[in-house]
Amino acid sequence: MLCQTNSIPETPFFDLWPPHAKPDSQDSRNNLFVIGRMLMTNTTSATRSVIREAGEWAPVPPLHAGPEMAALRTFLFDCVWTGDISPNGMGPGSPRMSAMGKARFSPILDGAWIACDCEQDQFIADRKVITWKAHFVVGWDPRGNSYKLLYADNNGSSTLMQGRIDDASFICETAGDDAVQLRLTWTFLGNNEVEWRNECSIDGGPWFLIENYRCTPE
Repeated sequence: MLCQTNSIPETPFFDLWPPHAKPDSQDSRNNLFVIGRMLMTNTTSATRSVIREAGEWAPVPPLHAGPEMAALRTFLFDCVWTGDISPNGMGPGSPRMSAMGKARFSPILDGAWIACDCEQDQFIADRKVITWKAHFVVGWDPRGNSYKLLYADNNGSSTLMQGRIDDASFICETAGDDAVQLRLTWTFLGNNEVEWRNECSIDGGPWFLIENYRCTPE
């Protein structure tokens, strides 16, 4: 509304506040009203100045697929896989498991991001014990000059990861300083095959393998 009018409303802006947040004295109300009028007046003047000096405003162009996203096609493609989950990989005391799964990748937002849906059956001695499902999106962040991956699964896990391409591998690691750090690595093996590894580090300790798979095009 401030961009559509040059007048300042007579009703103080704090009259719109919820009761528990309103000033408790008339002096406080008067002071806030003066400050509010100053802020509104100065903001309007500053806005006019910027428009005069910069000319017509133009939005930042939206992201589109670039070479960074094209480079991910080597690692991320519709595929199936088989492999193993290490002992303790699903938590302390969990046994070694075998697994078979699949993934579907789709470009979204004009190709600026790729969305993936994964599903995997896990077995103990040929007995299926769980079906794991996950969803993640990955894209290139030009401001951070890195890939970003946002992940969630049906185990209740979710995280933001930061990625890079290093030689023949696409590597994503947990962003921030959480005690539990994950590292996902897709390594191109040739012949349209990719090895996918999931590793973990706890409290800055050494990385240990959670699971390891060989992915082939479906």
